[in-house]
Amino acid sequence: HFFSSFIPTTPTGICIATGKRVYFLNDHHLLDMSGKPTNERTKSLLLAFVVYSLGAGCYAAVRPDGKWKSPFSWHPFLMTVGMIGCLGIAAVTKKLGGYVNTKNHGLIGNLGIMLSLGGLYAIYRNKNMWGKEHFTSTHGKAGLAVIVCSIGAGMAGGIFLHPDFGIDKTNKTIRFVHKTFARCVLASAWMTAFYGFYTMTQNPVELAIFGVPLLVLAPFTLV
Repeated sequence: HFFSSFIPTTPTGICIATGKRVYFLNDHHLLDMSGKPTNERTKSLLLAFVVYSLGAGCYAAVRPDGKWKSPFSWHPFLMTVGMIGCLGIAAVTKKLGGYVNTKNHGLIGNLGIMLSLGGLYAIYRNKNMWGKEHFTSTHGKAGLAVIVCSIGAGMAGGIFLHPDFGIDKTNKTIRFVHKTFARCVLASAWMTAFYGFYTMTQNPVELAIFGVPLLVLAPFTLV
């Protein structure tokens, strides 16, 4: 199963106690007595992020007239898949803890940044085609700031906290700062994405289609 590679497993009937976490696997259900993500909830979140980011990305890409317009349409599509889909999945994966999940967290997060850079290039090229100035709007400035901060968070995570070669991977203060800063950046990215969608349409139904799922996913991802 595609999502199973991100989920830690253990033999049936075995109870594992690791620090504050206590897991018990009974048949196909993983229970976390500390309230951490479980197998079933994590699979649901991963699926939700994939479906939402692809669907909402395509939906945003053809606003407001329902037509795909290259290169502009690549901007909302790649930004949604990168900043919401990939970074959301990366955040959820990290919550599972462990060596493999930590490495997957970094890989998926970096993929999200690369897709977002593709979205940045798309809007940069589109503005050049139309002879418009760059980064003059609130959305544009916020988007650029989010991408820069995402790159910074990713580099810091790789340099200091990578489980293989991080130079200070056990430092709890660095871990806390990285986690807190990254979640703030992620929340800012989602708000920037919604604001960008708002600049294309003010239809309340369309805004709800794009925005309500983010509100639902936010507590499971950012808290």
